[in-house]
Parts: sequence; C-alpha cells; structure tokens
Amino acid sequence: MTLPSSLQWLSLVGIIWLQTVNGPNSDFAVYSSQLKHVLSISQVQLNNLAFASDAGKLLGWFSGIAAVYLPLRSVLLVGASLGLFGYGVQYLFLANILTSISYWQVFLLTALAGNGICWINTVCYLVCIRNFPSDSRVAVGLSTSYVALSARVYTAAVDVFFDVEPGRKAKAYLLLNAAIPMLVAATTFPLLRVAETGGAGTRHGSREFLGMIVITSATGVCAVAGSIGSGGLWEVSHIVSLGTLLLAPLLVPVVVAFRDGMEERTTSMKQRKVHVDKVDTELAEEKEVPFEVLWSSERKEKEEEEVGVLARGEGKGEVGFGVMMRTANFWLYFFTYMFGSTVGLVFLNNLGQIAESLGLAKTSTLVSLASSFGFFGRLVPSLMDYFFSKNGYMVSGPAFMTIIMTPMTGAFFLLLHSDTHFLHVGTAIIGACSGAIASVAVSTTPELFGAKNFAVNHNVVVTNIPIGSFLFGYLAAFLYQREAGGSESCMGPGCYHNTFVIWGSICAFGTLLSFILYFRTKMFTAEETCNNLNTHELSVVV
Repeated sequence: MTLPSSLQWLSLVGIIWLQTVNGPNSDFAVYSSQLKHVLSISQVQLNNLAFASDAGKLLGWFSGIAAVYLPLRSVLLVGASLGLFGYGVQYLFLANILTSISYWQVFLLTALAGNGICWINTVCYLVCIRNFPSDSRVAVGLSTSYVALSARVYTAAVDVFFDVEPGRKAKAYLLLNAAIPMLVAATTFPLLRVAETGGAGTRHGSREFLGMIVITSATGVCAVAGSIGSGGLWEVSHIVSLGTLLLAPLLVPVVVAFRDGMEERTTSMKQRKVHVDKVDTELAEEKEVPFEVLWSSERKEKEEEEVGVLARGEGKGEVGFGVMMRTANFWLYFFTYMFGSTVGLVFLNNLGQIAESLGLAKTSTLVSLASSFGFFGRLVPSLMDYFFSKNGYMVSGPAFMTIIMTPMTGAFFLLLHSDTHFLHVGTAIIGACSGAIASVAVSTTPELFGAKNFAVNHNVVVTNIPIGSFLFGYLAAFLYQREAGGSESCMGPGCYHNTFVIWGSICAFGTLLSFILYFRTKMFTAEETCNNLNTHELSVVV
C-alpha cells in the first residue's frame, strides 16, 4: 500500500504527539519525596520504585514480537492501556478511593506502566522507519526528541491546572500520567498509517524535514524559556505557547496536501490541452516515456539501493537477538549505553533527593531544565543527519556516542561543587547528553545489526536500562542512607559526593568502550570497502 505524501507526514505528526506524552516516568523525581512519606518507605525502597518503571523494559521485547503479528494500532492501544492501569490504580489509592495498597503492589503497577512505554515506543519507531525509509534517522530523531518534553509538559500542566501545594502534587501527576497517554493514543489512532511498499523519499522530503526541524527547534526554545521563568502568568503564557507549537507540525501535511493537489490540477490541465491524433498518441506512448516517469523510476531505484540496509536489510547480514547477543559489538554497545544514557537517567531519577539535600525548594525547576535540554540533545542527531547527509557525510552511531559522552563525564565531576549554579549547569549537560545517546541508539541498532529484526533487537538492547537503573540507583541510595546515618533524610553536599565520583568514573569507562566500538566498526567498514575494491579490480581484469 502506497500512502499519499500528506498522510505519511500526518502519521509523523501523530508520532510526535505520542512521543511528547510517552515519558510519564520522567516526572517521578518531582513527587518522589511525597510518595516516600505517604508509603513510609526508606531511600532504598524509593530507589526501587524509580527502578520499577525501568524494570518494565525487561519485558519490552514482547512489544517487538507483538508488532510482528498484530496491527500497530493494536500495539499502541495495549501500551496506553498498561499505563492507564498502572498509574490509574496508584492515583485511586492517593485519592482514598482504594483504602490500602502495599509497597510491592505499587512496585508492580509502576513496572507495568513502564512496560507500556515500550509498546508505544515500538509503534513510533516502526512507523517512522517504514514511512520514511530513506530519511528514517532524521524522522526517528525528530520524534524521539519530543520524549524529553514529557516532564516539562506534565509539570507545566500540573502547575497551571492543579492548585495544590508543591509538596502534595503526587496525586495530580499520577492522574495525568494515567490519562494523557491514553487520550493522545485515542486521538492519534486514525493518523497512524503505514506504507507497506516504502514511504516518502527525499525528492519532496528535504523541505518538509527542514520545516519540521524549525518547528521542533522553536518548541525546544520555548521549553527552555518556560523552565527558567516562574509565576502564574508566566506559566499560563508558556503552556499556551507550548501547546501552539505542538500543533504547529500539522502545517507540514497541510502544505504537502495543498502542493500535491496543485500538481494534480496542473497535470490535469495539461492533459486537457493536448489534442493530437489518436494514432500519433499511441505511437508516442510506445516510443516515448515521459521524462518525469524516467526520473522517478531512476530515483526510486537509487533510493532503494541507498536505504536497502535500513528498510530491507539488503547488503548487510540481518541477525536475530540470539545471534546478536553472541557478538562482541553487542556487548560493547550494551555497556556503552548502560554507562552513558542509563547513568544519566539514574541521575535524573534522583534529582528530587539531590535537590532536597542541597536545600532547593522547587524540584520541578531542575526536572524541567533537564527535560528541556534533553529535548535539544535528542534533536542533535537529526540535525547532523539532515545537514551532513546532504553533503554525502554520515556520522556513525558509535562515533557520535564517543563524542557526546566526553562532556557528560565532565558534568558529573562538575557536580562535586556545592554551588547550586554548578548543579543547574551539570543537570543541563547530563540531560542533553543522555537524551542524545538515547536518540542515536535507535538508529545505531539497525546500523549494527540490520533492520529486519529491529523491533525485538532494540528492546533487547534497552534492557540495559533497568539493569543499570537498579545497580547504579541502589548504589546511590546505599551511599545516601550511609551519609544520613539514622535519619530519614540527608542534608548537605556530602550526601551525593561519592555517588557523583562513581557515576563520573563509570561514564568515563563507557566513553572508552564507545571508542573501542567505533574503532571496531570503522575497521570492519574499511575492510569491507577494501574487499569490494579488490573484487571490482578482479572483474575488470577478467
């Protein structure tokens, strides 16, 4: 099935809206302290709840298998339903509709909601890859950048629509976490169309992607501005501006539909003006092929060759997750992701306690800052792919990870300074870098292991998130409790000093692993190119 261009771009708009709300777990740091008091749990137990959302990713590969046998719309509804149930039951407890709930029930409900995120992500990735095979890296990067806005969207919505004390907003966040993804899934359900025979190529895609990039960049600037300002009027004007910019991508499919309609009218008018003899027309049809048909045919063949690896896996060995896990590249990639983006995620999950230990009253400001800069971090790979590919250059995933993890390592050691200004700067850097790694990983998985089994392979790769979240988060909680002594809370810069040193050292080791992965893939590419050249020379001699 070949979709009209306007419907393909409309599907991307739907994916953008889905990704904007598909990070309900990112606002956990805002209400985690309140949840800790309500449930009367320790810091270690609270860390386990932060890990629970990531633990759902351990079974994320189920969504990849489901995507093979079920329509993507069904996969989407399953994911939204899991989130509705997981967060909805917790909301009912805080609203005193459910009289009691145990700690482990909260853990399982949070894990269930976290698994739902994987189902929605799988749908988003597959729609982008299938509808835009020749520009999938740009499409995926653009859409995933909006995930980083989730925390900002939820915090802004709570501040504007819920008039409650800052320390008592857990109920509001859980209500939005449950309801908004389901509402957006129901809204975007009819927009998700998949082109079975390949999507839009680059003939008309370049200008449209440029328009999307401009709108996306403006949205990120608005998010950053909103995280800096404060006050009731400022919050209202910000959320109105942000909502307008989130609707702005609709302009692209509207313009494409108008342009295609004008082209059809022009073609129809030209056909009406052609008055030739029937015999001459038949001869002309037999002997001549319109230039547009020749151009589009050659262009299509060229694009199929260029995107063969990503769209169909041709020219590169396709591997399933069993074979993939037996390769050295997989484990280098797995631990690079864990020691980079996952460490950053654990830091963001602990922002509530970090801010509290330093005496900061408003945790949502830090969360919004990390969310806003994470947005730009996720957008950077798309910008690089868009502008570099036009000049024939392409930065590989491992190379990009090596570049981006270096400042991230420095940011952790920057946090050792007790001044809160360093905390804000370090949070911004870590948010941007961890977001960039998570975004580029979506295209690195098919780059390393092919696209045929992407849905399952990538969900296997991201199992590093719950594993790393548990290990690094438990370490942080253990050190926090040790500094607190017998107290419930720890105050002062020493609470996380050793944790920042360890996280920074782990990130530095991850940078080394990413360089080794880059070196291995570069050597493989050079060897493959050399073999191809030798084969070509032999054929010429013969």
